[in-house]
Amino acid sequence: MSSVSMPSAIPQPQTRAFAIAWGCALLFYFFEYAGRSAPAVMIPELSQAFGVSALGVSSILGTYYYTYSTTSLIAGVLLDRLGAKYVVPAGMAILGLGCLLFALPHVAAGNGGRLLQGAGSAFAFTGAVYLASHGFSAQRLATAIGLTQCLGMLGGSAGQIVVGPLIHGVMSVAGFWVLLGVLVLVTGAILMVLTPREPPAVVESGVSGLLDTYKIVFSNPQSYLCGLVAGLLFVPTTIGDMVWGVRFFQEDKLFTYQSAVFAASMVPLGWVIGCPLLGWLADKLHRRKPALTGGIVVMLICVAQLTFLPALLPAWLTLLILGVASGAAMIPYTIIKEVNPDRVKGSATGGINFLTFGVTAVIGPIFASHFGKTLGAVNADPAEHFRHAGVFWIVIIALALLVSLVLKETGQGNLKR
Repeated sequence: MSSVSMPSAIPQPQTRAFAIAWGCALLFYFFEYAGRSAPAVMIPELSQAFGVSALGVSSILGTYYYTYSTTSLIAGVLLDRLGAKYVVPAGMAILGLGCLLFALPHVAAGNGGRLLQGAGSAFAFTGAVYLASHGFSAQRLATAIGLTQCLGMLGGSAGQIVVGPLIHGVMSVAGFWVLLGVLVLVTGAILMVLTPREPPAVVESGVSGLLDTYKIVFSNPQSYLCGLVAGLLFVPTTIGDMVWGVRFFQEDKLFTYQSAVFAASMVPLGWVIGCPLLGWLADKLHRRKPALTGGIVVMLICVAQLTFLPALLPAWLTLLILGVASGAAMIPYTIIKEVNPDRVKGSATGGINFLTFGVTAVIGPIFASHFGKTLGAVNADPAEHFRHAGVFWIVIIALALLVSLVLKETGQGNLKR
C-alpha cells in the first residue's frame, strides 16, 4: 500500500483554504466545550428541571463521554475516507440537535440530548486537528493543535464564568441551550461552505478496508500509551473541575457560589494559555517529552499544594497554574500523529480521543461514587473529604507521569541524536 503525505499532497492555495476552514472549526470546538462545561454551574437548576438528585444529574451528564469516546472512532475513519467538507458539519448538526433536546425538562430528553452532544462533539477536535494537519506544516503542527485546544478551553471557561451569571440573570437554563444549539447549527452551515473539497489522492490513500486505518493505529503500542497519558491528564480537569469543581468548593471549602464558579473557571482559562504555550515549547525544543513531563510535574505540585497546603496560595491562582500546566495533555495528540503514518492522521486523532475519553468514562463514575456521592454528607468533615478527593487526583496524575516515561520521543531533536 502506498502512503500519501497529506500536507505535501495538497496544493498551496488549498492549504490556505484548509487553514481558513480550521479557523471556523475552532468556533465549533469553542461551542462544544462551552456546552461540555456549562452544566457545572447549573446543577441545582438541572436537578429541578429533570426531577433528580445532584448525583442523578451527574449520571445524565456522564453519558456524554460514552458517545464521545465511541463516536471519535467513527469521526476519525470518516475524515480519512471522506474528508472534512461534509463530515465535520454533520457532527455540528448532531451537537446542535443535542443542545436543543437538552433544553426540554424531561430525564429522557436530558439523557438523549447529552448522548447526542457527546456524539456530535466527537467531530469537533478531531475535525479541527484534521483540518490543521492539512493547513499547517509539520513544524507548526504542535502549535496549531495547542491553539485548537486553547479555543476549546476558552469555551470551557466561558461555559462556567460567563454562563453562571447569565442563567441567574437575563436567560433561563433552557434558553441557554436553545441559543447554543442555534449557534452551532449556523456555524456548521458556514463551515460546510468554507471547507474545500479534497483531491481524490488525499481521500483515497490506498487503505483498502473501512477499518484498516484503525488496524494501523491500534496495532501500535505507542497509540495506547498516548491515549492513557492524555486520559489520565484530562480526568482531573473534565471530571474534577468541570463537573464537580463548583460543588466541591461550595460544600467542602464553603465558597460562595460566585467564588466557586470563579475558582473552577480558572482551570479551563489556564488551558487557554497552557495549550499553545506547551505546544510551542515542544516545537521550539524539537522534543515532545520534556514539555509533557514538565507539565505533569507542575500539575502534581499544584494539586498537592491545594490538597495539603491550601492557605499557601489563593485557590484561584493554584487552579490557574494547574490549568496552564495541564495543557501538557495535548502533547500526546501530537505524538500519536507522529508515531503513525500520515495517511491515518484522522484515525489517529479519533483513536486517541476514544482512548482518552474512555479513561474519563471509566474513572468519572468511580470518583462520583466515592467522593461526589458523599459530598455534603451529614457529620462528614468537609476538609477531610476535600483532602481525600485531592489524594485521588494526585494518584491519577502520578500514574500519568509514570506512563509518560515510556512514551517514544518523536520530536525532530531526537532524530538528530
